[in-house]
Amino acid sequence: MNLPLEFIPTADLVDIIGPQARCCDTQFRNVGGAKEFCGTITTVRCHEDNALVKKILHKDNPAGVLVVDGGGSLHTALIGDMIAAAGLEHGWAGVIVHGACRDSEVIARMDFGLKALGTNPRKSSKTGEGESGVIVSFGGVDFVPGHVLYSDADGIVVTEHGVAKP
Repeated sequence: MNLPLEFIPTADLVDIIGPQARCCDTQFRNVGGAKEFCGTITTVRCHEDNALVKKILHKDNPAGVLVVDGGGSLHTALIGDMIAAAGLEHGWAGVIVHGACRDSEVIARMDFGLKALGTNPRKSSKTGEGESGVIVSFGGVDFVPGHVLYSDADGIVVTEHGVAKP
């Protein structure tokens, strides 16, 4: 049963769920202007190539969260201001990038959630290599398409379904 999604702070989620809470241990940098966001997970696995990221964020997905497994590479950016703006325009709540982003100052002024490991002004390739709709894993968490992600300044928590506020 899917619940209507309402943001709950991650610390409160852990208190509600208990020790089995799926908390991502990877330490991300908050880049986007929306510091708190939640939504249903869509995934991409790509390495230094952002064509799939761009394609997905150009599709409508109200309150969706794209989780991008870039293998932790900081060599090229997988998202920049134009792709983030497309995501915002198409209703996405935010993006988690296990890799780098660019145009961080511009994205910081957008009402869009973005967490990344860091920044790099270098563009990625655009061949379309990678895969989407697969389970990606980092920080001790499996990010499963259709599950729900909550993100704030304290971190990231993933649940199978939404969690109701107590």
